[in-house]
Amino acid sequence: MLKSMTGYGRGEASLHQRAIVVELRSVNNRYLDCNVRLPRVYACAEEAVVSSVKGAVSRGKVDVTVTVDSSAADAVTVSLNRPVASGYYQALRELGELYGLKDDISISLLSRFPDVFRVEKVPENLEELTEDIRAVTQMALKDYNAMRAREGARLAEDLLSRLDTLERLTTQVEARSPETVAAYRQRLTERIREVLEDRQIDESRILTEAAVFADKVAVAEETVRLRSHIGQFRDMVREGGVIGRKLDFLIQEMNRETNTTGSKCNDLELSTIVVEMKAELEKMREQVQNIE
Repeated sequence: MLKSMTGYGRGEASLHQRAIVVELRSVNNRYLDCNVRLPRVYACAEEAVVSSVKGAVSRGKVDVTVTVDSSAADAVTVSLNRPVASGYYQALRELGELYGLKDDISISLLSRFPDVFRVEKVPENLEELTEDIRAVTQMALKDYNAMRAREGARLAEDLLSRLDTLERLTTQVEARSPETVAAYRQRLTERIREVLEDRQIDESRILTEAAVFADKVAVAEETVRLRSHIGQFRDMVREGGVIGRKLDFLIQEMNRETNTTGSKCNDLELSTIVVEMKAELEKMREQVQNIE
């Protein structure tokens, strides 16, 4: 199964009273480049996210966005600030004695003064949070890889279709090449006859010239290698896997054989076929750039 390097995936879950959302987006890249964006307070989970991505993706520029809503999980502890409360109490007692006031100090009164109570947020369990983010990242990666696989299937279908076209054009080159030699021999004979008029034509010389020409324009080696590359390419596409770079290399090799064939062409029809072959290879090259 082929996979595209471009894709999108989303994972969302509420774990331990935290709402976690992970989104992945990727574009083509020669190597794997993973960039994680998450709240600074949860930076401890970045390594876990990167590790998860590396376990599921081989190539591409992957941007991961993590959002965490922990408001429902916030817990606080309230405790009496004894030194402050005692200070207020003693000050109130002193105030009453100094001015002869009625002693009506109450809990309600003291609780109204600032800093009588300490309110502290309970520290989060960062290890638990990291595992929760990792779990949601796996969900996003599953969605992401499913999309890449669907796109990869379309790419494979297109590439196999173009391979069939390339193979058909190669067959046309193989069929046309001997005809160009025969046509050259015919033209050579006619030109010599025009020059010599009624004099005897040296058939052996014509055969020699035709043989030299045939050697110069022979493309059998190129088409044999081209067919071999086509076969390897087709097998790789059907087997799938992380083969983008290998396919790119084979495209280069097929281009080389096609260019060599084109340089040997001394025939308009063959030249036209070669141009079509190059056009198909260029379209294949563009598609291969999207494959992981």
